[in-house]
Amino acid sequence: MSGWTAPARTPEALKAYAAAEADRAVRPDRYQLGADAVEIVIDRGTRREGAGVLGDADQWRPGLLHYLVSAEEDGRLNALGALTAQRTAAGRLAARAAISRYLHEHPDTEHRSLNPPIIITGGWRTGTTFLFRLLDRDPRLRGPLPAELGMPWRLPGALEADERARRLEAAAAGPYMLHVLNPAMAAVHDSGPNLPEECVLGMGTTLRNWGFTATTRLDGYATWLAGQDFTAEYAQHRRMLQILDAGDGRRWVLKAPAHTAELRHVIATYPGACIVQLHRDIVETVASGASLFATYRSTYSDHVDGADVGRFQTEQTELWLRRAVAARASASTVTWLDLQYTDLVADPEATVRRIYAAAQMEPPDLAGMLAEQHRAQPRHGKGRHSYQPEQFGIDPDELRERMGFYTRALAGSETGCAQP
Repeated sequence: MSGWTAPARTPEALKAYAAAEADRAVRPDRYQLGADAVEIVIDRGTRREGAGVLGDADQWRPGLLHYLVSAEEDGRLNALGALTAQRTAAGRLAARAAISRYLHEHPDTEHRSLNPPIIITGGWRTGTTFLFRLLDRDPRLRGPLPAELGMPWRLPGALEADERARRLEAAAAGPYMLHVLNPAMAAVHDSGPNLPEECVLGMGTTLRNWGFTATTRLDGYATWLAGQDFTAEYAQHRRMLQILDAGDGRRWVLKAPAHTAELRHVIATYPGACIVQLHRDIVETVASGASLFATYRSTYSDHVDGADVGRFQTEQTELWLRRAVAARASASTVTWLDLQYTDLVADPEATVRRIYAAAQMEPPDLAGMLAEQHRAQPRHGKGRHSYQPEQFGIDPDELRERMGFYTRALAGSETGCAQP
């Protein structure tokens, strides 16, 4: 078995990469990373208003520094990758400032109640995206769109329907850049402006976001992140939903594998939530996740090593699952539902029916909803996601032994749902 190789780049993508390299030669500040880029990013993120508009610097400055330093030292980034990393950091600071302004102008927002959400999490590549987008078809539920996650202050729940539609249409205009640069991503994780997306797109205004590590090699940042408290980050996540919530009785359905790492914060932030945790064979989970990470990272780096991604994916998966096991052992204010990926594939209707029971909701026409989902997004409709663990330096027997703590904990957990 040969190692992993990056997808071939299209002529259109090659032009974009060449243009970025040429621009970097002329305007190097736009591509600066490391400690020297901190003030540049603050200026960009605040439109030169200064760090004062960002509030308590202890909440966001350490993360900004660690992210930029790790992107420089660990990222192996090409010019487009460096530009994207800087824009990501500046964009999260801009979102922090904009959310703060919105809350100052609408002080009642933080007092709005939210119906307990349904939160889908689990290991990478366990069926979370399929399940999330399927449930979003229920008119009583609502999954956030990328534009809502990225700019909630532009799409508040109180917005008139016509204006909301206009703003969403404007946000979706033009080519979706990830698909231009790396068309292979559609087969691994289809995305786009009109598809509900996972929470990490709206997180990171404290510069704490596990999602950053999916698209960029950030080993140093990930090590720092593992020791961080996410209380302020999840408080901001709740404020984001309060801004977006229309007060129409719909219940949020949320999704992110990264929530697995921070379940204690999820529990504290959303008491009464129904948390659906998906499980899949651990070798398939880690290997498929490594394939996802490697493909993502190849968009922004010309030097992605499969074995290196496999090492990172294994270490991160172990960390996340150990935290999840510990968090679940002490949780009593949420409803838990464990689902097997194999059950979801074999009998999706019966599996989804269990979610509605756990969430104490009457199920809709599930057969019709599933048919509609399969028509809109057929499995393998944009290509088959193929991978082997050996491409990422993964020894299946060694991995199973290493992750035995998780499989034993899962075997000992309840097969149904645990009520608060």
